[in-house]
Amino acid sequence: MQYRPHDLLWLNSEPVFTRQYSWLHQRWSLAQPVVVRRDWRNDGAIPVGVRGKGRGERAAGWVMPEQVVGYLPPEALATPAHIGNSPFAKQAPLLAAAQLCQHTWPWVWGITGSTGFALATGQAVLHNDSDLDLVIRAPVELEHEQLIAWLQVVAHLGCRADTQVETPYGGFSLNEWLRDGRVLLKTSTGPYNTSHPWQPVTGERF
Repeated sequence: MQYRPHDLLWLNSEPVFTRQYSWLHQRWSLAQPVVVRRDWRNDGAIPVGVRGKGRGERAAGWVMPEQVVGYLPPEALATPAHIGNSPFAKQAPLLAAAQLCQHTWPWVWGITGSTGFALATGQAVLHNDSDLDLVIRAPVELEHEQLIAWLQVVAHLGCRADTQVETPYGGFSLNEWLRDGRVLLKTSTGPYNTSHPWQPVTGERF
């Protein structure tokens, strides 16, 4: 199984964390998923992250494929049924996500961040002022006109929203791409400044 950034994974044993985190065992247990992050090792390990309560509580670790017992990609959360059945369905970010579901888009998209985590777990990490973090899966280059149409809808959702576009080589900010024609492409080996996010990275590395 090829897991991708933003995928949620449930485990049968604890990750090997990159360092000690004082808050970790008070905030996280195996009942909660971890999220796939960007990094790379040559032994097949999966880079994952754990979230605590606040933005400052993030822990990085590694798991092996045999530790994974459950998997949920962000696109599985972007359905009217999943959103409508959430205990947070009346919160602004989920009302906004429900509006997005009313449109037909020429790509697969999903919900990430705190909104996605709340949808997947039912945990109260979401409130009316939370951002709606979105991801578009883009294995091939997308047309600018279609992306502009997406942003026009997102701009009128009634909450702050941010869209990341995932290509085969990394992820980038949609706003940055449409504004500048260049992006900081986040890859498993670090960020690159490039104007060709659908090609192997050859730009300046940051």
